[in-house]
Amino acid sequence: MKAAVHTRYGPPDVVRISEVDKPAVKDNQVLVKVHATTVNRTDSGLRAAKPFINRFFTGLIRPRMTVLGNEFAGDVEAVGSGVTTFEVGDRVFGYSGLQHGSRFGAHAEYLAIAEDGSLATMPATLTYEQAAASTEGSHYALSLIRKAKIRSGQDVLVNGTTGAIGSAAVQLLKHLGANVTAVCDTKHVELVKGLGADRVIDYTAQDFTKDTQSYDVVLDAVGKSSFGRTKRLLKPGGIYLSSDLGPLSQNPILALVTPLLRGKKVMFPIPRDNQEMARYFKELLESGAFRPVIDRRYRLDQIVEAYTYVETGQKTGNVVISVAPSTS
Repeated sequence: MKAAVHTRYGPPDVVRISEVDKPAVKDNQVLVKVHATTVNRTDSGLRAAKPFINRFFTGLIRPRMTVLGNEFAGDVEAVGSGVTTFEVGDRVFGYSGLQHGSRFGAHAEYLAIAEDGSLATMPATLTYEQAAASTEGSHYALSLIRKAKIRSGQDVLVNGTTGAIGSAAVQLLKHLGANVTAVCDTKHVELVKGLGADRVIDYTAQDFTKDTQSYDVVLDAVGKSSFGRTKRLLKPGGIYLSSDLGPLSQNPILALVTPLLRGKKVMFPIPRDNQEMARYFKELLESGAFRPVIDRRYRLDQIVEAYTYVETGQKTGNVVISVAPSTS
């Protein structure tokens, strides 16, 4: 089968389209013929081994996971002898991270994933591209939201609302009934309003850290701010969340220290992916409460171009890769 392979760390052009063995299916696994996947910030970080800490998960000298890609949508081609939840021919989507024995691998024509992993049947109204783009940024956003136990009526500021995490966070927060203030640039104001934001701050015209409103939670979806800069925005006992390690990798440390001080605090959850999460997103997609934002589409043989674009930092929502022709 064809796959996008990287055998050394580096810039986008270390990735090549190569022929590799089709994955064998274990008793508890499902074999998916991949129709669509994405290139995202996680893929870029692991491919380049930036930050360096990534090497502790993927290999110190060279990558052990040579095929990246964590989001996917496609058809079930085969099932293991112990699988009871899925059948051959099912249209499925999901997330293949480092849990449940998964090792990424969605940048390929076929992917094997555990039956109890982050996998669900696709909503009938979705295309493969829409389904593939609905699990990575949203699963990070949901992990942050659940860790902070955000509830209806709370005031939340989201910085970086046009990326995959931020655009999902706005929609997930509104579904919970939170009051959302979104931070973005001028050209994306209408898009963000369309996602449900109650108020929008254009950061090209106003420094959001000098906002006069106070918040129960500040969620930095792009990691370009810090607890120190945004602390004044938080109400007493307020929470700062970030999708990034932060300056000098401070956020995990602050997440350990600040709760001990019983004041404003940092939370930095380790995202979890499981079948419950996939099914939750399926329900949101079916109800129309969540729709992934798609920026650009590339073929698998254009994946270097996709990586290059993602790393400009200018993408809006998700960048989708077409792996196999879609009939939807």
